[in-house]
Amino acid sequence: MKDKIQKDSFRNPENEKDLQVGTIADLDEGGAFLHEHGFTHDSLQALLNDEARNKSLVRKVDLVLLPLLAGTYVLQYIDKSALAYSAVFDLFTSTHMSSNQYSWLASIFYLAYLLAEYPWNILAQKTRLAKVVSGNIVAWGSILMVTAACSSFTGMAICRFLLGIFEAPITPCFMMIVGMWYTRDQQPFRAGIFYSCNGLGAIIGGILTFGIGQIHTIAVWRAIYLILGGVTVAWGIVMFFFLPDDIISAKRFKFEEKALLIGRSRLGRTGVMNHQIKWYQIREALVDPQIWLLFSFTLCNEIINGGVASFGKLIIKGLTDDPLKTCALGIPLGAFQVFYILSGTFLASRFRNCRTIIMPLYLVPTIIGTCLMWKLSHETSKVGVLCGYYIVGAYVCSLVLSLQMPATNLGGYTKRSTGVALVFLAYCAGNIIGPHAFLAKEAPLYQTGCKVILACASAQVVLAILLRLLLISRNRRRDAQAAADQAGAGPQSEYDELADLTDFEVRSG
Repeated sequence: MKDKIQKDSFRNPENEKDLQVGTIADLDEGGAFLHEHGFTHDSLQALLNDEARNKSLVRKVDLVLLPLLAGTYVLQYIDKSALAYSAVFDLFTSTHMSSNQYSWLASIFYLAYLLAEYPWNILAQKTRLAKVVSGNIVAWGSILMVTAACSSFTGMAICRFLLGIFEAPITPCFMMIVGMWYTRDQQPFRAGIFYSCNGLGAIIGGILTFGIGQIHTIAVWRAIYLILGGVTVAWGIVMFFFLPDDIISAKRFKFEEKALLIGRSRLGRTGVMNHQIKWYQIREALVDPQIWLLFSFTLCNEIINGGVASFGKLIIKGLTDDPLKTCALGIPLGAFQVFYILSGTFLASRFRNCRTIIMPLYLVPTIIGTCLMWKLSHETSKVGVLCGYYIVGAYVCSLVLSLQMPATNLGGYTKRSTGVALVFLAYCAGNIIGPHAFLAKEAPLYQTGCKVILACASAQVVLAILLRLLLISRNRRRDAQAAADQAGAGPQSEYDELADLTDFEVRSG
């Protein structure tokens, strides 16, 4: 009853004409929600001006969403890395697999990821996003458990391919969730919080596999897959019941809280949700230079990641013959990654328009660490090689910012979804290419792999500079357009911010 009274207090039939300017059909679902329930521009602005209410709401959103996103990311990283953990135990002998075949297992995962990612994105947009996510978590957990029964490269390859299929929608959907629920300034750090759980996953995964390594009743690598798969299936069921599909259908938020969340989204003029696929927005995404710069940046970044993630444990194994010690020495890398991601994304949220400065800055430790691993002796300078391995992971901060930028910068739900998908295609392609730069005959130095990492990191610095110049130019045009609107007749409607318009349409006024 209280919600009903509060809801009606914002209705004003005389002011409903504020929402009648323009075509209601052009509003996204957030705008349609406000129109349907009689929220006017003034009543919505009153909510936005209530600073205490806004802070309380952000805390509530954090408590509802971030534990779910973070928990999923911890499991996703550990599950995805199960292959690397297994490689330091008895995987090769149990499956009669060669190092070259192992490289292909790493690539097969991302090939499947590449093929499935955009179809999952379309399905998530047209149906229920959270149910797509939770269903896939249960599916990939089941595949992990099936993997434990494999005894050949063929069986491992099939399971690895299916694992890539079912993990494909997770990160793109999570970036869209962050873009939906948070303002532009809040998005980088929130994305950083859940993505930093890759590092937390590395820590937990290392400790977990160290413990599982004590098992002697079953092959250690099979025990890893069985245990991780069971935990993941249970987590998928939790996600099914607790992750909201979108703002409008979220059951744990009151009516005014939903209205305020929708109103906050208009600050970035990127919309909330629209289940209609708009083909002109897909075409616009394909000709936007910003997306292709981010595509190239992410491709280079993930070539680095594909090699480091797949062969990092084997680099450490070259320093010691003890597989348990190899797991233990890999744990600090996770802590370094947590620090890099949280510090970089915090700075990106704290200081406006600095993301394209932070992106190349956090590549410097990667360049230094790669040089240490390449040039230092793996016999006499083991500590130096380890330090180089630990600081190489700084590139993940640049990755988080590049993955999150399409959801932040692009307007129009279909364009934003397409931009996210294209950047994740680069993410997949890089991870497919990366492992093949690490040649088995060059172990444990992997000279070719180190050269490829250095080349990719250097290219990313140049791409980040070009991206910054492009965005500065666009911001200037946007500010000039805003000044012209204020000096002239103004925008067509007070609720244009809630229309499902692309960033190009918004700039053209």
